[in-house]
Amino acid sequence: MSGPAIVVGAAIVRDGLLLAQQRAYPEAVAGRWELPGGRVEPGESEAAAVVRECQEELGVDVAVHDRIGPDVSLAGGEFVLRIHAATLTDPDAEPVAHEHRALRWVHAEDLDNLDWLEADRILLPALHALLVRPDA
Repeated sequence: MSGPAIVVGAAIVRDGLLLAQQRAYPEAVAGRWELPGGRVEPGESEAAAVVRECQEELGVDVAVHDRIGPDVSLAGGEFVLRIHAATLTDPDAEPVAHEHRALRWVHAEDLDNLDWLEADRILLPALHALLVRPDA
């Protein structure tokens, strides 16, 4: 029996700010915030999935760095969410919300004020730590 399917997320940091995106659908979570990402396709590495998802959702290329935070169980254990730190390969590129209502660059002190999806809220301590790193 295989384990849960992997969902990846990108904690994209630029100038000490984290990129968050606001859900447009489904209605139950519309308006809430999350990190960019999605399912890892069969035969795809987690890093490749992060790159692909950022291209699809944001229209930008990213460099994928270390995993951060804990694995987060989703859908009763059917999926596991893994977050990877990332940076824009072109620091002047501006992400575009292709599939979401809005994008926002968030300061560490504002992270707790967003209405995050539950899975992303679990990752807030790791996101705070990422934003206070000297190289963030």
